Amino acid sequence: MNEKIKGYMEQIPAVKDAAAGTETFWLNDRKCPESMQGEKKVSTEQIEDARKRLERFAPYLALVFPETAKDNGIIESELREIRAMKHELNENWDAGIEGQLFLKMDSHLPISGSVKARGGIYEVLKHAEELAMEAGLLTEEDDYRKLAQPDMQEFFHKYTVQVGSTGNLGLSIGIMSAKLGFRVIVHMSADAKQWKKDLLRSKGVTVVEYESDYCAAVEQGRKNSDSDPMSYFVDDENSVNLFLGYAVAGERVRKQLEEKHITVDAKHPLFVYLPCGIGGAPGGVAYGLKEIYGDHVHCFFMEPTQACCMLLGMATGEHDGVCVQDFGIGGKTDADGLAVGRPSAFVGRVVEKRLSGICTIEDKKLYDLMRSLLKTEDIFIEPSACAAFAAFLQPDVLKEYARKEGLTDCMGKATHIAWATGGNMVPEEMVKKYLETR
Repeated sequence: MNEKIKGYMEQIPAVKDAAAGTETFWLNDRKCPESMQGEKKVSTEQIEDARKRLERFAPYLALVFPETAKDNGIIESELREIRAMKHELNENWDAGIEGQLFLKMDSHLPISGSVKARGGIYEVLKHAEELAMEAGLLTEEDDYRKLAQPDMQEFFHKYTVQVGSTGNLGLSIGIMSAKLGFRVIVHMSADAKQWKKDLLRSKGVTVVEYESDYCAAVEQGRKNSDSDPMSYFVDDENSVNLFLGYAVAGERVRKQLEEKHITVDAKHPLFVYLPCGIGGAPGGVAYGLKEIYGDHVHCFFMEPTQACCMLLGMATGEHDGVCVQDFGIGGKTDADGLAVGRPSAFVGRVVEKRLSGICTIEDKKLYDLMRSLLKTEDIFIEPSACAAFAAFLQPDVLKEYARKEGLTDCMGKATHIAWATGGNMVPEEMVKKYLETR
């Protein structure tokens, strides 16, 4: 361990606790009001462009994925109030939650059953649109259902899409790319579950397995793709397109809250809790929400204690300049979707003045929370998705944050959203195994 890392551990209590494997809750001292953000790295116009692109593709998606037809091809999930789970957290976990608690059920998103269906599918669609337009096969005015025709699939089959993944991003990229006709290669780290590899192979996707971690899978995937002029690499570490696909969620949530007659303003704050791996999905969602609600939304990332790369990167200000192993953390976690040792080079810097904080949670508690949610609400989500409840297990820090923000008297009117990131595609035998894990 070098002197610089030792210095961070001595100077920053949250870093010291995280390095010791202790559950910790870091409050971001770099966060500042929206009026002081300065030049933004991602514009509202870019997010709006992404929203319009998804609308253009909606008729195609409704055609080739019938499960999206009821929403006219828009990939969206339910925002469900979970009163029984709130009671469970307050009674048995001493959470002290005031206000309303909702579950954003990206765990049940159509096509690939996780939050990655937002950014992953969006990036593949954008790439397909660009290729088809460059070849003179598509215009924005066309009916995008033409992309399902055999000649279009034949066109896309000349190209390859590659991605490195711990699981869920690979599912979204693989399923969508294969449906369009692309050749697909998913580079999967040792943390990826076997059932996810099997599902991808059943869709005609080539899965390359690695004995090492996520970063190694990404690095090799990028190298392979760069050597092939007909290959496109979805770069989870640096992709603006992935980020934009996730950011569209902000406007979608606004509509859902309005439909429920829920106000978000200075007296009615919104708190959002997002499981975090490399940071792309939670970063994009948080950014999109901040663009809508500004200072009235408070976004937190949730990480496993053994893969708390974003906390270490942001608390030190080093971002992707450090990894968990630098601090003596092994990086092994049952939360496969969050099993990342080094944070995104892009996301941390984009959200560092907008994120409220980062909380960590032990693996064992993920399973306990998973069983609690199933018992109280009859909803199953993956253990990694249960990290969304982590902040409620450290209520004193949340109360301290509310005090600092001048929100103590408003918490009874607060709305809390735990963002469930994956779950409904888990095979029955795996669900059973998860439920039996203690």
